[in-house]
Amino acid sequence: MSAHLFALDHADDSPEDWDDASLVGRSVSGDDQAFAVLVRRYQAPLYRHAWRLTQDRRAAEDVVQEAFLTAWRRLPTLDRAEAFRSWLYQITTRRCLDVVRGRRPEESLDLGTVAEPVASGAGPETRLEQREQLQDLAAALQTLPVGPRAAWSLREIDELSYDEIATALDLPVSTVRGRIARARHELAERMGAWQTTRD
Repeated sequence: MSAHLFALDHADDSPEDWDDASLVGRSVSGDDQAFAVLVRRYQAPLYRHAWRLTQDRRAAEDVVQEAFLTAWRRLPTLDRAEAFRSWLYQITTRRCLDVVRGRRPEESLDLGTVAEPVASGAGPETRLEQREQLQDLAAALQTLPVGPRAAWSLREIDELSYDEIATALDLPVSTVRGRIARARHELAERMGAWQTTRD
């Protein structure tokens, strides 16, 4: 389909309403605004994903910026435009793993800020409890090996399918399922123990 016909197909729509595949097609054709929509769509979730893996705000910001630059440069090599989301998470996750594996053991983790939002409509006590739970979860996640942590995060937080996670982590689906099951089991044990302590 030509770029002209593509434009006619979306003449009455806002680019913000287009699906990823349409935006990717326009981006490959040189439409910077289409790629800007993709950036706005995925910037926040990618940052939260990168933060959960690196536990470092500055590193997460750098990872996401690098991921979008890499995606922009490599966009013409993407075989299926529909796979953009899992491909973008793959780029981001690989960079996060490089950061985590390259970190010196003595470097402290930034556990002071929880990247997950707390419900704004809740009362002060509820918000405090939610924030404490998120901080506990962030600390529990850091005790997991980075592989299971990444798989769990992509499934439970970012809501990727098992196939998308397999693409993002470059692993068989069976391995992804195993890592997520392991992460769920360990997190349930750790969070359950802490909840008992709090009661």
